[in-house]
Amino acid sequence: MTIRNICIYGAGALGGTFAAKIASRLGEEVNVSAVARGAHLAAIRDKGLTVVRQGEETPLNARLSATSDPSELPKQDLVITGLKGHQLADAAEGLASLLKDGTRVMMILNGIPWWYFHRDHESGHAERQLPELDPEGKLWQLVGPERVIGCVAYQGGEVIEPGTVRLSGDGRFFLGEPSGELSRDLVSIADLLGRTGLNVIPTQRIRDAIWLKLMGNAAYNPISALTRGRMNSIMENRLLAEQVGKVMAETKAVGEALGAVFGSGVEEELNRSAGFGPVRTSMLQDLIAGKPLEIVPLTGMVVALGKLKGVPTPTCETVLTLATQLDRENLRDR
Repeated sequence: MTIRNICIYGAGALGGTFAAKIASRLGEEVNVSAVARGAHLAAIRDKGLTVVRQGEETPLNARLSATSDPSELPKQDLVITGLKGHQLADAAEGLASLLKDGTRVMMILNGIPWWYFHRDHESGHAERQLPELDPEGKLWQLVGPERVIGCVAYQGGEVIEPGTVRLSGDGRFFLGEPSGELSRDLVSIADLLGRTGLNVIPTQRIRDAIWLKLMGNAAYNPISALTRGRMNSIMENRLLAEQVGKVMAETKAVGEALGAVFGSGVEEELNRSAGFGPVRTSMLQDLIAGKPLEIVPLTGMVVALGKLKGVPTPTCETVLTLATQLDRENLRDR
């Protein structure tokens, strides 16, 4: 795979991190562009993208081409999406405008992705589409699941002001083909991103990585939004921590019913989470900013896929109901 043109579609916290690192480290080798909007776009055009990382004195700053209209850009070799699962369907036409024969689309997503069942050999539901995530089938038709490289990101980040991203901790990024193949494209993309300093890990079981991270996301994101609690305060509250454990257990049961293999259990994940500091989840960040919440790809899909496989998810259903109403009221208030 020859990679000369790379577009980051949705240059928020994680997308912006990829854009800045690629542009600063490989800017002489590849043409890097970003699709953004509003004040964030204006700041990127004016002063570039800045990434501030805890423990590093000198921020990373990169200049790159940025636009709100992807049709202004040339066809790309690689598109990296930083949009959330509930934002992607509305971007299908814009993404399609960047594609040519052979273009791959690496999607950094939390939760269940719209392409989940493409070439899935484990669940018994291969090629099943998910209208909850792709209501009109535009992503499946215009982008195509065959182009996708899945990406599961372990990297805390937040846009602290237009044009500036703050990262917490050391990031890890698992990349995988839906088919499970270690394809030439996957290896090429992983090698290129690795040269930027990103900790990229190719995997033959990307769905396992999706479900393991979803154990936490399905619990912490909506519970943090409902309580406005940061990670440490949630885990310090025994009753909240018990609810987190229940959501994790239900999520794990649904994932296992679909063939996922978990590298750790609920207690291990809870113990790991207990060490987190005062981190605001992405859903809490969106709630405060008055943005629509990423409920459906996370807890919503645990409930939906639980029904598909006959796995009870009572705690997830309660959290989903409450978080959905919170989202409605928060948007109405704006």
